[in-house]
Amino acid sequence: MSRKESDPKAFPSRPHVALIVETSHASGRAILRGITRYINENGPWSVYHEPRSLDGELPSWLADWQGDGIIVRAQNPRIAENVLRTGIPAVDVLGVAAGCKLPLVHVDNRKISRLAAEHFLERGFKNFAFCGIAGLNWSEERGGAFQEAICEQGFSCEISMLPATSANDSWEQSQDRLGDWLSSLPKPVAVMTSHDPIGQRVLDAARRVRALVPEEIAVIGVDNDETLCAIADPPLSSIKPGHTWVGYHAASLLCKLMAGDSTPATAIFAPTIGCVTRHSSDVSAIEDSEVAQAVSFIREHACEKIGVQDVVDYVSISRSALKRRFAKQLDRGIHDEIIRVRMERAQQLLAETELPISRIAVTIGYEHIEYFSVAFRREIGETPVAYRQRVRAN
Repeated sequence: MSRKESDPKAFPSRPHVALIVETSHASGRAILRGITRYINENGPWSVYHEPRSLDGELPSWLADWQGDGIIVRAQNPRIAENVLRTGIPAVDVLGVAAGCKLPLVHVDNRKISRLAAEHFLERGFKNFAFCGIAGLNWSEERGGAFQEAICEQGFSCEISMLPATSANDSWEQSQDRLGDWLSSLPKPVAVMTSHDPIGQRVLDAARRVRALVPEEIAVIGVDNDETLCAIADPPLSSIKPGHTWVGYHAASLLCKLMAGDSTPATAIFAPTIGCVTRHSSDVSAIEDSEVAQAVSFIREHACEKIGVQDVVDYVSISRSALKRRFAKQLDRGIHDEIIRVRMERAQQLLAETELPISRIAVTIGYEHIEYFSVAFRREIGETPVAYRQRVRAN
């Protein structure tokens, strides 16, 4: 594909840019959104892009392409060298190819891992682990930074790196081995994973060994792939690392390079946006196994009109002992926890669905909308209608 094949006078000021960015991962799609935003604000560009996977090779036409700029996720040194060989200004937005001479705009793996560590430390965990992918520098960098942050607080951190490919093992064998590793960890344990797909695997393995999530094993991923996090069972908490920022600033840097500016001497790192907390880590560390079982039961059945006695019957210890130990671990009562979980579910349904409030009331265990509205206002501070309107407006 050659720029000369089109009329060079048709759009004399419009740069021709190739986007070698995959669409198979949420991170790649977020980078493309950032690039799109920059183009909308500062363009136009003539963009060359095709759907691809992260493992895909460079398009064959790039070797003799006469364009103006390239943004690439260079997943290996060979791809980076081939992009450099074109002589076209280019920006890398992955950083996998160690020693690559391409200017780099990337997420900050150290800050991502430190944010995950803070998330777990604030919840009182004392046992920690990291699960990633062997041989991938961004995964190993996140694991090392997480371990460092945990050790600085006087704790230790177990690390397990899964093979990048499992050609010799079936999926079941690989998951069973992951489950064995999880079983060997002291409980309760907080597990950071290199990214959301590994987080989903850890949750599956935890379920296979009948570990309570998040009471015994709390899990957090990276990238906040909303679809993948929602499919996970339970929904996966995740660090949002700023890939859209990467795309926007990579496009900005490329624009400067195409105008003749020199390559920056150091990489440009995105500010980490924050943690999106979902069920998989939404818990305080609970060392009392009976209390952990009670909390898990409440999470599963709070919206089924259960009461304190149902929780006591499930755990099979005396009511007074469970109430005392529950309050010691969580600083709130069993009934309070049931109401808290109901209201959390109500907030989700109000924000994410079009269900009428009367239906939501029944769904979370209230027979009458009036009782639900009073309880919601008491716990949340506003009516269900006001809450839905405010969230939708934001």
